[in-house]
Amino acid sequence: MSEFFIAPARNIGCAEIEAVIEAVESANQLQNSAIDSVLDTEAVDEELYMQALAEYLSVEWVAEIEEVEKPLELRNACGPAVALKQRVLPILLEGEDERELVIATYDPFNLVARQAVAQNVEYPVRWVMASRTRVHDGLRKLYGVGADTFEAILDGRDMDLNNVEDTDEANVIDDNDDAEASVVKFVNQIMRDALDQKATDIHVEPLKDNLRIRYRVDGKLIDIAVPENIKALQSSVIARLKIMSKLDIAEKRLPQDGRINLSLEGRGIDVRVATVPTVEGESVSLRLLNQQKFNIEMLGMESFVLDPIKRLLSLSNGIILITGPTGSGKSTSLYSFLSELNTPDTRIVTIEDPVENKLDGVMQIAVKSDIGLTFASGLRSILRADPNIVMLGEIRDLETAEIAIRASLTGHLVFSTLHTNDALGGIGRLIDMGVEPFLLSASVRAFLAQRLVRRLCNHCKIPYELSVEDRVKLGIPSHLQGTVYHPGSCDKCRKTGFSGRLAIYEAAIITEAMETLVARNESADVLREQAIKDGFIPMREYGWFKVMEGLTTVEEIISVTTTEAGAASL
Repeated sequence: MSEFFIAPARNIGCAEIEAVIEAVESANQLQNSAIDSVLDTEAVDEELYMQALAEYLSVEWVAEIEEVEKPLELRNACGPAVALKQRVLPILLEGEDERELVIATYDPFNLVARQAVAQNVEYPVRWVMASRTRVHDGLRKLYGVGADTFEAILDGRDMDLNNVEDTDEANVIDDNDDAEASVVKFVNQIMRDALDQKATDIHVEPLKDNLRIRYRVDGKLIDIAVPENIKALQSSVIARLKIMSKLDIAEKRLPQDGRINLSLEGRGIDVRVATVPTVEGESVSLRLLNQQKFNIEMLGMESFVLDPIKRLLSLSNGIILITGPTGSGKSTSLYSFLSELNTPDTRIVTIEDPVENKLDGVMQIAVKSDIGLTFASGLRSILRADPNIVMLGEIRDLETAEIAIRASLTGHLVFSTLHTNDALGGIGRLIDMGVEPFLLSASVRAFLAQRLVRRLCNHCKIPYELSVEDRVKLGIPSHLQGTVYHPGSCDKCRKTGFSGRLAIYEAAIITEAMETLVARNESADVLREQAIKDGFIPMREYGWFKVMEGLTTVEEIISVTTTEAGAASL
């Protein structure tokens, strides 16, 4: 049977024939799908390979799957239990009197799927082929996430939610098709889908006539297709999430916070959960945090920022502050710095609200304001615990700032965050809190500001020429050269043109000259002028480096930095 898979690879000039053969043989031994095995190796281009396979087998190929005009008709023709389990997608119901159902598959060798369709579909069926990505996306759009489980629940085969035990096994997400259909499985399918789409947040939002589920992917919120009548499961879904996060399911009038520890294919996922009562019911927000390894290289800093930061990390005292809005990656940078400094002869203690990621060998304390454990009180206790390095989640008030400064002046290296628009704005923010300028200049070593921008998809980005006039208008230095790209559109990036995000930075190092100006409480313009003399590179200019490296777009950089007149139209 291997020749059916090898021949299309030859037809498109694929050089990885051995990988294809090995994938097919492995699938046969494990009784898995050979098509899935071949595509999972990424040894072949999915689109080209699948199209060549369709031609080789003389099966009609569908390059694009258009939006369905009558989705209910298709869902009734081929129910979700069959379509989702067998991964076949009804795309068209043709004819008037003698109707024929067109079904797309990416695995023409799956005889079990054909038998299941024959037994459950009342119409004659015409089979066509499409790429795996298009079939999976089409199933998600037509039926919604977890539609097969939802159908089983409404048929009365759901297990009693009140009898669900909160065990470690209950938070393991798997694909056991034999498991009893339940709200538990339905919630797991939503979480798995969010993780597959690399979402950072899930929002479960009750509306008047519907339960809306949205993911935040690459910083943008996207609506997720869900089964019809999902409103009937609103209370059960929310109760299940509250059980998983050890919240009080009887309390529906007050906001609650909790955590879920998930296991997906042996990979740990921490989930921060926040519930908020609304007029239509409780809304639940879930922040998905991968239990990843942190290192300073993963930040992708340019050398003119990375080198000074590394020198600062070698200091024995002082304060290093990271500024930026919520969701700009400040915590990731802090954890990366701490991981760089986390050695057997160094004691690191943190106080955070909340503890987002757990670092081996680091003593981490969670703020609990209801019992009096605040940043300020916690920091006082930390300083009596013999730390070398202290990380403070955020400086919010004068009391916390003064204790942090005292810690730095008594020989501790302190890391923390501030909410300001740029790096140099951190100076004014601390002074506005009431910090004396001479104390600020003597303790703070650097302000690092950052933002996240979307990363271009490598599979579909489109090069274009940026004119000299546009470069001058945007303020791109003449020494920066490279290819500029627009976002394209392909299946791998969900037709957005972007895949993932990257950070852009600006670092204001407090040099001796800057110390003098800060101590004299000079204006922001004077401080900025001196910082530029000392080598300060603004965030927008840093962004142009990433644009010229082909990693992001001009528009992305403009959107997260101060917009100049007319620049947004480029």
